[in-house]
Amino acid sequence: MARRISTTQALLALLCFITAAFGPVAFAQGSDPARLLSDLPGFDFSRLSAAAKKELVNVLTDEFDACGRPLTLMASLKKGDACKHTKRLVGYAAFQASEGSAATEILNALAKYNQTFSGKRTKLPVDERQCVGPKDAKVTMVEFSDFECPYCNAARPMIDELIKSRPQVKVCFATFPLAVHPNSTLAGQAALFARDNGKFLTMSNALFDNQLALSEGLIRQLVKKVGLDEKAFDKAVAEKKYLDELNASKEAGKAGGVDSTPSVFVNGRKVSLTFSLETMLLAVDDEQDWVSGSSSWNGN
Repeated sequence: MARRISTTQALLALLCFITAAFGPVAFAQGSDPARLLSDLPGFDFSRLSAAAKKELVNVLTDEFDACGRPLTLMASLKKGDACKHTKRLVGYAAFQASEGSAATEILNALAKYNQTFSGKRTKLPVDERQCVGPKDAKVTMVEFSDFECPYCNAARPMIDELIKSRPQVKVCFATFPLAVHPNSTLAGQAALFARDNGKFLTMSNALFDNQLALSEGLIRQLVKKVGLDEKAFDKAVAEKKYLDELNASKEAGKAGGVDSTPSVFVNGRKVSLTFSLETMLLAVDDEQDWVSGSSSWNGN
């Protein structure tokens, strides 16, 4: 004998199917995004466009709390006690939405980023003479860059601001000369030669300042201009003194997943988010909390 299903049971079954198939997004799409975002403690999303608000709501109602609670990001924020990691990721999601990213793109970026904390980390050898910040820092950021890479040059003020605003973080610079740039290897040799003479950052800045005009002749001039022995540099280049070190730095980067410059690692964790000052601050602040929490977000 067939079992009769009541109207209520049918509706509940339908709701369960919709939730399983589409998640919380299906419900959020039927609500006003501006209203949903208006009462979240500590956030002001009023300047976001209507389209950006819609994408952000889809993220907040689809993604779970970043610190492991059985709540969506939206529910966690509404409670008013979301962890700092969750709040940072919401800020990043809002920024990406404002830049035109779709919810699916943002969700994928957040998932990839969060996986780096528990995933395998790359052990990167750093030379303290190429670093800024305390030697015993709990958080070390390593930037792989190329002196002819325009994006690396554009990143300089962001890195400088990070160094100023996070003095407890050690920032190290690693050379990664790209084959498509004809003067990058010689520029890298000049930087390492300067490092051995106590002027790594001075030489690095000079190379970036003259990026568009770099040539073999200009690099030699810059060596002299920063107060170094031009003949000693020529001798080091002729003897290929720094080529092995440059290659080793590049191979270390490749082993960690570097496929473009600039690429940044925080305590051996490759930062997968779009490069900006905000994402670099997010990455080092998250790492600081992760280290303080003994490799967890509990209590942060």
